[in-house]
Amino acid sequence: MHLLTTDANTGPAAGSPGSIVLGLFRILVGLSFAIHGMSTLFAKPVAPHGGQVAAFASWPNWWAGVIELVAGGLVTLGLGTRIAALLCSGSMAYAFLFVHLKHGILPIENGGETAVLFCWSFFLIAVIGPGAFTVHTLIPRARHPHSTAARR
Repeated sequence: MHLLTTDANTGPAAGSPGSIVLGLFRILVGLSFAIHGMSTLFAKPVAPHGGQVAAFASWPNWWAGVIELVAGGLVTLGLGTRIAALLCSGSMAYAFLFVHLKHGILPIENGGETAVLFCWSFFLIAVIGPGAFTVHTLIPRARHPHSTAARR
């Protein structure tokens, strides 16, 4: 399996119940993450925890918000899913290790439950693949330079 491509042997078969559930899971997790980013950057649809948006280019809050919004949106759409999910997973690993861990080792005691759940959810998507309902499936195969039709 190569992380940048979808291997036919990775994840549930297309059209199977597993693929449909994985696709719905990907959409739910990606959309939740993107909404979290919107909240961090723009206080929309609700203000973030603490009530204030992140200052432009401030580390790590503003950059985390950008990753959450952009990469979460890509995961939701199923476009560049594996790389976007890996970026989301890494950002949540960073959040847990450098923000939450100093308050205790267990996520329940350090407030890092959401970070851990997002981290492992996105890692699962990065490894298994996007499942059903991706924008990628709407793009005609002839546009892909590595498809078998383009090689003929």
